[in-house]
Amino acid sequence: MEAALRLAIKNLSVEFHTSEGVIRAVKNVSFSVPAGKTVGIVGESGSGKSVTSLTIMRLVPCPPGKITQGEIWYYEDDEKVNLLEIPEKTMQQYRGNKISMIFQEPMTSLNPVFTCGSQVMEVLLRHKNMTKKEAKERVIELFKEVELPRPEKIFDAYPHQISGGQKQRVMIAMAMACDPKILIADEPTTALDVTVQKTILELMQSLQSRHQMSIIFITHDLGVIAEMADYVVVMYKGEIMEQKPVKELFENPEHPYTRSLLACRPPMDRRLYRLPTITTFMERDEEGNIKDKNITVEEALKAQEVPLEKYYERQKQLQQQTPILRVEHLKTYFPIKSGLFGRVESYVRAVDDVSFVVYPGETLGLVGESGCGKTTLGRTIIRLLTPTEGHIYFEGQDIAYLPPTSLRPFRRKMQIIFQDPYGSLNPRMTVGEAIMEPMKVHNLYSNDKERKEKVIELLEKVSLHPDHFYRYPHEFSGGQRQRICIARALAVNSRFIICDESVSALDVSVQAQVLNLLLDLQEEFQLTYIFISHDLSVVKFMSDRMLVMRNGKIVESGLTEEIYRNPQAEYTKKLIDAIPLGRIQDIERALQRRKQQVV
Repeated sequence: MEAALRLAIKNLSVEFHTSEGVIRAVKNVSFSVPAGKTVGIVGESGSGKSVTSLTIMRLVPCPPGKITQGEIWYYEDDEKVNLLEIPEKTMQQYRGNKISMIFQEPMTSLNPVFTCGSQVMEVLLRHKNMTKKEAKERVIELFKEVELPRPEKIFDAYPHQISGGQKQRVMIAMAMACDPKILIADEPTTALDVTVQKTILELMQSLQSRHQMSIIFITHDLGVIAEMADYVVVMYKGEIMEQKPVKELFENPEHPYTRSLLACRPPMDRRLYRLPTITTFMERDEEGNIKDKNITVEEALKAQEVPLEKYYERQKQLQQQTPILRVEHLKTYFPIKSGLFGRVESYVRAVDDVSFVVYPGETLGLVGESGCGKTTLGRTIIRLLTPTEGHIYFEGQDIAYLPPTSLRPFRRKMQIIFQDPYGSLNPRMTVGEAIMEPMKVHNLYSNDKERKEKVIELLEKVSLHPDHFYRYPHEFSGGQRQRICIARALAVNSRFIICDESVSALDVSVQAQVLNLLLDLQEEFQLTYIFISHDLSVVKFMSDRMLVMRNGKIVESGLTEEIYRNPQAEYTKKLIDAIPLGRIQDIERALQRRKQQVV
């Protein structure tokens, strides 16, 4: 890295002492951050990305955390300081003033009992010699700089009153308040829609250009790295596998783990039977050493490619069947009430005159930004919500207005996998009990012994161990919890499943495994899916046909390949254009797009 240095990390190691032993979270990590440049740190959960960033800020809790070795040098003009050696009181002057951080989840990072403006003001009052009036004026300036609508109104708004994208902008404003030299962004766009993600990335690039700031951008998505980074550090299980300039990394990924991250993301330029995973590129021996299978990204993708003739042939066969689901002129409205007596003033038209069909054995993709009505439509179809108008014909019977007792037989056939696997599992029930519960509700099998055998069979189907029956949800990773939710959806022998943003919060490598699992189960059990997501690349990989929703209405529908190759609606074109580029052949386009944004 030829530019002047802003930060240099040398031989950093961090470990955590737990009841189960010592966890070496970061192992002998070294990299540097040039002034005015972006360094992307990429890897899955548990790779040590966030611990590295927290160590830079000196925010690793001690105990149980402990920095066992290393140096972190901060450079500014003639100043050179080892951040690990200075007293905590001195570090407080660097934290916020010189080095600032945007945390992963804005909703949990913002205090729900204080207004957005007061929380950003606190940073200025603490670090700058300002009056409250000056601080408020500066906060409104910052809100304008991060392009928040109605800055004065958002100043007085609480976090729950603004959208996810707006919360993230508040967090960026807070991080930028003291004009830091280094900004650490820890997964700042993970759960955002592609269009919101694009605007946040463009905003960060614009702020970097204006303030000549260095950025450490942490993510699991190499597609986002292509959009943002000048240099890339690839981490796996606490170690650096590879570090290079971004173009060089995409053109010549040397380490098998880097190749796996590039291949895990669903491609836009071809159709695959299955997604490559980490095991496609590497495996570990008994000593834990990595064995490279010497497969290139192109070879892995080529091996799984579906000829388009086969895709179109399958669509013809699917559409010759009688639809398993027919939705006609469906409307779901929510009343807006006001006044002492709760008089209805108007309605939120969450689903507004929607009609479509789903054929047995197919996957129908449903895409759109947050607030477009995707989730409300899914919940209305499965009758977790009662429609305002319209019809829902499932296997020929209209279930739109059936009373709960008459709905019970349909509950067995129609299931839903929710977006948040942790929130949809009871923390007080073991995983086995959670999967067994719907079997008891529907009086399946003769006794608990038979039910337990079925649960263990389902756990093995979703690649979990039988011993997991006795564990609790908090003992599992996000990907494992999602597998548990899939097993629970299959517990009542369902044939129709709605997947509501079921992989949106997962690492790309874990996401690839779960998507492959869903396809395997679909083939084995002849399942029909409605796959809801804001990630268009995932929907393209999974679905046969797709619907594009906006403001409660379907703006475009048709075969997935045809929509992606030739979108008709302007809104669809906007969604496709916002997808982060993450392919070797796309890197030039991504770099060019970045140049245009900065200009």
